[in-house]
Amino acid sequence: MDPVGLFPFTVDSGLLDFLGRLSIPALGGKLLDAAAAHAGARGFGYNDMRRREATWVLSRLAIELTSYPRLSEEVRLLTWIEGAAGLFTHRCFELADAGGEALGYARSVWAAIDLTTRRPTPLDAGALNAYRTERPCPIGKPGKIPPVEHLAGGEPYRVRYSDLDVNGHLNSIRTMERLLDCFDLEMFRQRTVARFEIAYMAEGRYGMELAFHHRESSPGRYDMAVCHEGKAICRAAVTWQ
Repeated sequence: MDPVGLFPFTVDSGLLDFLGRLSIPALGGKLLDAAAAHAGARGFGYNDMRRREATWVLSRLAIELTSYPRLSEEVRLLTWIEGAAGLFTHRCFELADAGGEALGYARSVWAAIDLTTRRPTPLDAGALNAYRTERPCPIGKPGKIPPVEHLAGGEPYRVRYSDLDVNGHLNSIRTMERLLDCFDLEMFRQRTVARFEIAYMAEGRYGMELAFHHRESSPGRYDMAVCHEGKAICRAAVTWQ
C-alpha cells in the first residue's frame, strides 16, 4: 500500500470562518480525519488500537498556510508517516489545490496511551515505520513554547459536554477554537495566521475550570496557555502576518 494517503475534500460552508476562508480549526479537523483514515487502512487505526486496549492522542500540531482555500474549492490533502520511535510517531500533511500546487503543510506528533492507566504505552515502531517515507515537509517541527501561565488573570472557561471527544477529554479541535477566540475580530480582518502551533500536555476533563492566557512575545507572535489550577494543560503559539 502506498505510504502516502490522499484525502481530497471540497470546502463547504461549514468549514469557513466569517471571512469566507477555511478556518484553522476546521482544517485541524480534516487533518485528524485524514490521519485516522490513513492509520485505519494500514492496521493501526482507532479500532485496531482499541483491540490492544490503547488509543491515539495528539501531542503536538503545527500548521502553516500560504493560501487559504475558499468556498467550493477542491482541496487535495495528503498525509504520511515521517517516522516512529519510542513513545511517539511523527506524521506530516500537505494541503494543495486541485492542480496540485501546495497551499500549506502541517506536522504532528502522536502518542498511544493505555486505556486503563491513561499513561503512554510503547508503539509498534516497526509496523509504523514500514510506511515511513522521505517525502519532504518544508516547515519547522513543533518546538518548545515558552510558558505564559504565570500571567495574572486569563479568560475563564469551563469544560462542557460539547467540548469532549471520544476519549472523554477536552477535544483538541475545540481547544484550538477557544485559543483563537482570545483574539479580537479586528485581528482576523487585518492579519492572517501564518503558523498555528499547539502542544497538548494533560487531559482536560468535564467540569474543569480553565483559564486562557496569551501575550505577544515578539512582533506578530503570541504565546498562549490553557491552565487548570495554575498549571498548563496545553500551550500554543500563533504567528500572524
